Amino acid sequence: MRIGLLNGGGDCPGLNAVTHGVVGSATKLGWEVLGFKNGFEGLLEQGDYKVLRVEKTEGILKQGGTILGSSNRGHFSSKIGAGGLRRIPEEYMQEAFTTLRDLEVDALICVGGDGSLTTALQFYEEGFPIVGVPKTIDNDLGATAMTFGFDSAIQVVAESLDRLHTTAESHSRIMVLEVMGRHAGWIALYGGIGGGASSILIPEIPFCHERVAEAILQREEHGFHSSLVVVAEGAVEVGGGLVVEDAGTGGEFRLGGIGDQVAGKLSQLTGKETRCTRLGHLQRGGSPTCLDRVLGMRFGVKAVNLIEEKRFGRMVSYQQYHVGSVTIEDAVRKLNLVDPEGEVVAAAKAIGICFGD
Repeated sequence: MRIGLLNGGGDCPGLNAVTHGVVGSATKLGWEVLGFKNGFEGLLEQGDYKVLRVEKTEGILKQGGTILGSSNRGHFSSKIGAGGLRRIPEEYMQEAFTTLRDLEVDALICVGGDGSLTTALQFYEEGFPIVGVPKTIDNDLGATAMTFGFDSAIQVVAESLDRLHTTAESHSRIMVLEVMGRHAGWIALYGGIGGGASSILIPEIPFCHERVAEAILQREEHGFHSSLVVVAEGAVEVGGGLVVEDAGTGGEFRLGGIGDQVAGKLSQLTGKETRCTRLGHLQRGGSPTCLDRVLGMRFGVKAVNLIEEKRFGRMVSYQQYHVGSVTIEDAVRKLNLVDPEGEVVAAAKAIGICFGD
């Protein structure tokens, strides 16, 4: 048995842990693993790959990034505009299938988010044996309770807020931290709670600047002269729209700048000195946390199990502390969004965190 492995979409802490799990478990079965470089692009032009053996992957569990590279642009991009999808052109699909046939690859594992898994679904629909592994630091795939990379990302947010707290307190400032989260506010929510933010603005709850300013001034009256505000990049003001940094010429547009807007408005409304920090790709870099290492490894092992059982067209899924699987079609159908009326938001509000609503 010879299987292929590739990573699609953005990089993410824990990708190497998945590779470690795939190679280790496949080797136990006597299988060979080909790692395709730079996502689906590695399937073109007779294939860009390397043979993955245990001796080459033994120490990668703790490494951030990916030894295979990844790509969220190119011939196999299935995302266009604001969440739109497109079919991959048949010529590229056939070239990829030819590569896989020539290399005698029996099945393929795709590690990626909703865009990459949508491409994987097209491979399956056209008859190629494939299984998926969910990957997104945003934790926004509806068919799994958690994805690897999320815990690492929120740890970075919490640590950043710890550092911003000291300078905010020293100068009695408002510090705004812009974090990732295009459609879902999980990073802002968990990172903000863990880092002691007084206000958290997320895509699922349209906010009002005046309400946030009012909460900050109330803190001032109680002797708290500094405040931390976490803003997800996809957060929107009531009646407003997304703040876009770069519309781009293909794929999804790049969000960014909402933090600066919030900082400017809060400074006007409160009269307090305000600064904004955008974490950007710092959230996706560095070594994965222990939780993400273990979860990524378990996902990799489960993907090999699915191939062994010939359960193709499925994605590894984590529910109630158990790693199982769902169909890829179900996995990409619905995003996992924060429930504005849910227990986590309610708990945050109960301790005085403002969501601007």
